[in-house]
Amino acid sequence: MEYPSSGAVVDGELRHFIDSDLVNRPYKEEIMNFGLEKKKAIVMASSKGLGKATARLLAMEGCMVSICGRDNEMLRKTAAEIETESGQTVFYDTADVGDSASLHRFIDRAIDTMDGVHILVTNAGGPPVKGFAETTDEEWHHWYDITFMSVVRAIRRVLPEMEGQSWGRIINITSVSVKAPVENLIYSNALRMAVVGLAKTLSNELGPKGITVNNVAPGYHLTDGLERIVRKKTEQGMKREKVLSDWSDKLPVRRIGMPQDLAGLITFLASEHSAYMTGTTIQVDGGGYPGTL
Repeated sequence: MEYPSSGAVVDGELRHFIDSDLVNRPYKEEIMNFGLEKKKAIVMASSKGLGKATARLLAMEGCMVSICGRDNEMLRKTAAEIETESGQTVFYDTADVGDSASLHRFIDRAIDTMDGVHILVTNAGGPPVKGFAETTDEEWHHWYDITFMSVVRAIRRVLPEMEGQSWGRIINITSVSVKAPVENLIYSNALRMAVVGLAKTLSNELGPKGITVNNVAPGYHLTDGLERIVRKKTEQGMKREKVLSDWSDKLPVRRIGMPQDLAGLITFLASEHSAYMTGTTIQVDGGGYPGTL
C-alpha cells in the first residue's frame, strides 16, 4: 500500500488517494447543480485541508467565496487556485479564528467585499493529541476560544445579514468525536460537544427565519489533523504505513477519506435542497462509527 508522504499531508498538497487495496473504484468528482450560483459564502480556516476543499467546491458550484487562514502566502496560492479552476472571485484575508478581533475583522471585510453573506462554514485547526493528565488550564482556555467561541463569534457576526434576507445556511465542521470519543483527543472530545449543543439550540431559534444550522462530523481524512495523530503513534514506535493501513482495514469502505469527501456534503447542506434539514449532526467517516444513530 502506498500513502502520500508525511510531508505531503502537512503541506496541504493532497493528491487524489487511489490504491486498489483500499478503494473499490477511483475517486470521481462531478460538479452538480445545487442552485448556488451568486450565493456568497464564508469558509473559515480554509487555506488547506477540509476548509480549502469546501471553498473550492462551493466556488465550482457558482458561489462567491471568502477564505481565511494564518499564512498569507498559502492563502494567496489557494485563492488563485480556486479562482483559476472555478472562474469565481475569491476574497482572502489572514485571520486567527481563535482571536475575536482578528475573526471579526475578516468576517466584516468579507461581507463588505461580497456585499452580503448567505453561507457560513465554521472551521478551525484541531486541538493537539493529548490525554486528560497532559492538559492544562491555559490550554483548555486556548482551545475553548478556537474550537467553540470561534463558532459563536462567527455566527453572531453573520446573523444580521442572514436574518435580513430571511435565508441562511450555517454549517459547522466538528469531528466524529462528537459521536464517539477518540483516544487521546480530550480537548476535541469535550469542546466540540458544545458546538453540537449550540447548533441544535440555534436551529430552533433560527428555523422560523429561514436559516438552517447543521454540523458535519468528519472521521479519518488525509489532513494535518490526522497527521498529528499519526505522528503521536509513530513516536510510540509504530510505523506510519501500519497506522494508516490499520485504520483503513477497520473501515467498511477500506480507505481513509479525502477532504473532497466532506466538501460534497457541506455543499449540499449549503443549498436549497437541504431546506428541510436543520439541527442535525452527520458523520462522514467511511462507516467507522459503530452506532446506529
